Amino acid sequence: MGDMANSSIEFHPKPQQQQQREVPHVGGFGCTLAELRSLMELRGAEALQKIQEAYGDVSGLCRRLKTSPTEGLADNTNDLEKRRQIYGQNFIPPKQPKTFLQLVWEALQDVTLIILEVAAIVSLGLSFYAPPGEESEACGNVSGGAEDEGEAEAGWIEGAAILLSVICVVLVTAFNDWSKEKQFRGLQSRIEQEQKFTVIRNGQLLQVPVAALVVGDIAQVKYGDLLPADGVLIQGNDLKIDESSLTGESDHVRKSADKDPMLLSGTHVMEGSGRMVVTAVGVNSQTGIIFTLLGAGGEEEEKKEKKGKQQDGAMDSSQTRAKKQDGAVAMEMQPLKSAEGGEMEEREKKKANIPKKEKSVLQGKLTKLAVQIGKAGLVMSAITVIILVLYFVIETFVVDGRVWLAECTPVYVQYFVKFFIIGVTVLVVAVPEGLPLAVTISLAYSVKKMMKDNNLVRHLDACETMGNATAICSDKTGTLTTNRMTVVQSYLGDTHYKEIPAPSALTPKILDLLVHAISINSAYTTKILPPEKEGALPRQVGNKTECALLGFILDLKRDFQPVREQIPEDKLYKVYTFNSVRKSMSTVIRMPDGGFRLFSKGASEILLKKCTNILNSNGELRGFRPRDRDDMVKKIIEPMACDGLRTICIAYRDFSAIQEPNWDNENEVVGDLTCIAVVGIEDPVRPEVPEAIRKCQRAGITVRMVTGDNINTARAIAAKCGIIHPGEDFLCLEGKEFNRRIRNEKGEIEQERLDKVWPKLRVLARSSPTDKHTLVKGIIDSTTGEQRQVVAVTGDGTNDGPALKKADVGFAMGIAGTDVAKEASDIILTDDNFTSIVKAVMWGRNVYDSISKFLQFQLTVNVVAVIVAFTGACITQDSPLKAVQMLWVNLIMDTFASLALATEPPNESLLLRKPYGRDKPLISRTMMKNILGHAVYQLTIIFTLLFVGELFFDIDSGRNAPLHSPPSEHYTIIFNTFVMMQLFNEINARKIHGERNVFDGIFSNPIFCTIVLGTFGIQIVIVQFGGKPFSCSPLSTEQWLWCLFVGVGELVWGQVIATIPTSQLKCLKEAGHGPGKDEMTDEELAEGEEEIDHAERELRRGQILWFRGLNRIQTQMEVVSTFKRSGSFQGAVRRRSSVLSQLHDVTNLSTPTHVTLSAAKPTSAAGNPGGESIP
Repeated sequence: MGDMANSSIEFHPKPQQQQQREVPHVGGFGCTLAELRSLMELRGAEALQKIQEAYGDVSGLCRRLKTSPTEGLADNTNDLEKRRQIYGQNFIPPKQPKTFLQLVWEALQDVTLIILEVAAIVSLGLSFYAPPGEESEACGNVSGGAEDEGEAEAGWIEGAAILLSVICVVLVTAFNDWSKEKQFRGLQSRIEQEQKFTVIRNGQLLQVPVAALVVGDIAQVKYGDLLPADGVLIQGNDLKIDESSLTGESDHVRKSADKDPMLLSGTHVMEGSGRMVVTAVGVNSQTGIIFTLLGAGGEEEEKKEKKGKQQDGAMDSSQTRAKKQDGAVAMEMQPLKSAEGGEMEEREKKKANIPKKEKSVLQGKLTKLAVQIGKAGLVMSAITVIILVLYFVIETFVVDGRVWLAECTPVYVQYFVKFFIIGVTVLVVAVPEGLPLAVTISLAYSVKKMMKDNNLVRHLDACETMGNATAICSDKTGTLTTNRMTVVQSYLGDTHYKEIPAPSALTPKILDLLVHAISINSAYTTKILPPEKEGALPRQVGNKTECALLGFILDLKRDFQPVREQIPEDKLYKVYTFNSVRKSMSTVIRMPDGGFRLFSKGASEILLKKCTNILNSNGELRGFRPRDRDDMVKKIIEPMACDGLRTICIAYRDFSAIQEPNWDNENEVVGDLTCIAVVGIEDPVRPEVPEAIRKCQRAGITVRMVTGDNINTARAIAAKCGIIHPGEDFLCLEGKEFNRRIRNEKGEIEQERLDKVWPKLRVLARSSPTDKHTLVKGIIDSTTGEQRQVVAVTGDGTNDGPALKKADVGFAMGIAGTDVAKEASDIILTDDNFTSIVKAVMWGRNVYDSISKFLQFQLTVNVVAVIVAFTGACITQDSPLKAVQMLWVNLIMDTFASLALATEPPNESLLLRKPYGRDKPLISRTMMKNILGHAVYQLTIIFTLLFVGELFFDIDSGRNAPLHSPPSEHYTIIFNTFVMMQLFNEINARKIHGERNVFDGIFSNPIFCTIVLGTFGIQIVIVQFGGKPFSCSPLSTEQWLWCLFVGVGELVWGQVIATIPTSQLKCLKEAGHGPGKDEMTDEELAEGEEEIDHAERELRRGQILWFRGLNRIQTQMEVVSTFKRSGSFQGAVRRRSSVLSQLHDVTNLSTPTHVTLSAAKPTSAAGNPGGESIP
């Protein structure tokens, strides 16, 4: 009701008095929470009018909030706590994680498991039904052979054992999911704690964690920030905000204290700087309000799915819609809660539930492979069941000529159930449901370890994509260099100084102008602080180029602080902030005589073109003609650039008091300048970078440098890093030349022109963000090579966002990077160092290899188990491996093997080979040779044991045993031998490139050793004490030794296989290719569209299980990445619906057509019970 009361006050003619009466209610503050909330919902002129009516002006608002626009809040704990209690804290509570039971329930949805459960329950039911004994003769000898009552009663054990093993599988899966989610939450909270924001408290600039912001804080906003709370602008310079995350409008919005002062959380600062007073935090900020809607939506959705009524379906679906849309759009969508809209939505929701096409390369290959294997398994198991049933029917009713008697039905049904269970078991073993698990474990393990290597992975699949990278487009500053800039050369008063000049050598006028030009015309947040400990270097805070210039002032024995105190930031008349188009920054101040002075600094070749005068050695003006400029470029700037220095020009211009220029006409204002100085700034190459780049080149990865610097500087640095080598055939281009080469007469980019440029291009200098994006897109879309290039890009600036998003893997800088860049990236380099990228490549390749190792092991087991179960069943009417034993084998090879093989640590040798590329099959010919080779060995052994084993060991034959007969030693030996061979083959599977030493580095992986030994221990227990449930009979020591001997034979056989050269085996096929060429082109065309993979179209609900695991992780990542992180929510929403914001209007237009359709299908709104809900 409080909201209502306040909103009625808003439109009162005399709001002042009304509010005066309210003041005492709110802990002494002059604004209620509801008032501030309603204020933040206004924009532009409306908002200004409201502020003027209610508070007089922004400083009036600050007074009400008991804060000072210049000094900020007193850093007083009680006051801050009080503010948090009244106005809330800057924290959006995360959605509840799934409970363990929910995860168990999800794991139970697995279709093969459901089939097994049904079979087990039927089997249990039948075992308790004993047919009357007298008629059993009439049913033939089928039930004979149960020696005594005790044995017959043990029939229930098999069913119970199957159920038990199903429970095991489910618990293991659920536990994996649970620990995975926990890991990501931990990771996410770490990202959040690292996010800081600059506020003024007690007149001091402080960096506080975003969650510590309170209403009334005065926050500094600057280029590249992601705003963590709502606020009203107090003072701004040329501030432009990207509000697309809330409004869907991509145009940048100009903000100024006198036109549109409302700043909203979750929006990005694209240009300029300023100060704002925080007016809403956490759940009360614009992002928070939308979040609350989403959270509520989720809970309502769950309630409604239970009711399943039509209206409810409609309602929850529009909530889902709100989830999928960007911010404010979500709010506009609320009125669509009509039933028809809902049904249309349901259909959309169902569509959205089919896994997205945006899969990584590896996922695509695995999905395809899993489908192929699954189909083969299905066919095999169906054939097995049919053969068993036919054989039984023909033998019983045709050969023996019996009649089907009613009382015999249960006996016969029991047989059919047994056949069905064998069939299902074949299917269970055939389907590699361990694949998603292996991928998950491998990725999660890598992500955890990559944290130690300074890679913070935001999107799981980026880790694996990195292993395929063929090109890296890197920034220069901060990544290849140390980003600790210093001025080492300068050109002042007609003299080129190779080191810092003595202050006495300079004319006082020049020195004074230089000090003012640098101190005033740089962000006031940039400063140089004394070192933290003795002997260390002074700390550079803020923009590093500006720090270099301020350091230059200090080197000249002057100080910038007094100048700034004399002219504080709010006295600056006009600021043209730096952006990538201008490549310069200018500030205008008012002179005492009423005139104006403009200071400008920027890239020397750009600014010198605007200079018409220069200061000579006496500090007097002299003309600066184009000829002088060319002279200067040759004699001063090029030599500096060839030393790898970045050259910056510092200039000024005076305007008379008579006529004030039109400040909006920037080209007029920033022209006709007088050059004060040109300085050369050095940014030394990081010592470890040349070695890292050499590793990349050896690993088949091309490193390109894309920088805004001058071409000579760029070339010098590239040579120092080893990106270019003397005498090689390569290109170093400037942005302009690059564009000239790739565009046709109409100015459009042509791919074939680009294809002529990029393969040789190593350095792109003076490039704009669009050039970077064009280059990345051009390399990715190129079809010239055998395979499509996989491109990684590093970026730190807001303007790098598009290129980071377009790249296959975007790396953002953790230290120097802006929030926008981090939001667009896949991996954050916490130490801003190029060597960490090399580590990422190594981990990526390791993930790929781990999956291949697992596949090699898994497929050997699959082939053998399926063939044994199939032929055994056909020849002896009973699978030599029982259902429970199969499930145990399945557990070994799926869950445990995925743990053991997916956690192999990477080593440097991974960097000695070329990238696999997108089309490289998962299963190479060498691996195929290993799989088939080992399968032959295992099948030979098992069939020998099956048909002549009883003679060899001198024991009773286990073949053709009647139903419910006790377990035989014969079949136990077969089972045990089978498991022993798998265990030793797991060691073989550690190498996939045909290496001979399979034990190499085995002790560096404790998980592997533990699992192999653990499995061996459990196997002993199962065989010796498993008894009836596991269909095992205890074995003697001699029999055990034989089983072990055959198992060790696997290792010997592995050496034999390694001797056979793969090149001789032309007949071997590779398997698990990526999507075919024709699909690739569609994929490129449908960039950004949510289209479903061809392979997946055939997969209905039943087969989506395998890689549901994978998609679940991505979904979780996206949900998790939305938590708490004020403002980053729209990042996740945006990833969910990059297309939807553009489709927004279309959706609305097309609603009527959907309405007519949905009227015909009223049921579609009843929720989507089968699918997974979209977070």
